[in-house]
Amino acid sequence: MTAGRTGTMQSQIANAPTGPRRGPASGKTRFDDIYDQPDPRAYFRRLAPFQYEIPHHGQQVFRRDRSERGKLPGAAGPVTVLDLCCSYGINAALLNHRLTLAELFAHYTSPAALAMSRAQLVDHDREFYAARRLPDAAPVIGLDTAPNALRYALDVGLLDAAYAENLEHHPPSDELRDAVAETGLITVTGGIGYISHRTFDALLRCAREPLWVSAFVLRTVPYEEVAACLDGHGLTTRTDRRRTYPQRLFTSMAEQRGAVEQVLLAGEDPAELEAEGRYHTRLYQSRPRGTAR
Repeated sequence: MTAGRTGTMQSQIANAPTGPRRGPASGKTRFDDIYDQPDPRAYFRRLAPFQYEIPHHGQQVFRRDRSERGKLPGAAGPVTVLDLCCSYGINAALLNHRLTLAELFAHYTSPAALAMSRAQLVDHDREFYAARRLPDAAPVIGLDTAPNALRYALDVGLLDAAYAENLEHHPPSDELRDAVAETGLITVTGGIGYISHRTFDALLRCAREPLWVSAFVLRTVPYEEVAACLDGHGLTTRTDRRRTYPQRLFTSMAEQRGAVEQVLLAGEDPAELEAEGRYHTRLYQSRPRGTAR
């Protein structure tokens, strides 16, 4: 990304709305206070007891998808990835670095990290990620409504560009339109429910390259409207209904009851999944017609 685009992006972050986030399902615990901190330490401390793990499952999926998307006829150069609801750049960290999610939890909850100032942590993390960066790292663009989280991800080098824009309520900026035009793969691990088909419609209207979409979606959240939107843009969506990916432990019995009710209302069976104490997701992969597998 060019220096000019980065400068424009900084202005967008400074002027971004910071209203409350909407939960993706009734009864789901809200963690609003950890999504937009100056750095991700509180995020990892809060989620550690609940064994939050969905970025771990996304790591190999997104690496494989990026590689396969880059093999399409006419593909030139590395595939640019747009990560929706990117937060502190965790998916970018796992995509482009020799790291595991467990190592990130250990890093950000360590006594050494907790003792640092924000400036010290940023300096440390620049070196931390640079030392582990893969030689085939992909350019990653971040989209979120959390300007502080985006600023951290930029400051430590996880994102090449970031946009604090809410496409549920506002059209994309010209800068974001230009960035999406260069994108080959859209990823999301925890945002469906916070964002809807409106965000996807706005993004795909900007696409110039054949776009792929890979989304991990809670079983408590419907995806049909998003899939229909993607279909309208020429993308066929597939999922393996036999396979799920755990997201995290429930925070309470009340949260579990709410999740089980949502799953039952969706016509799904919570036995051995939500009934055992964890949120579960499905992976939905959307490809241009003729390339869907």
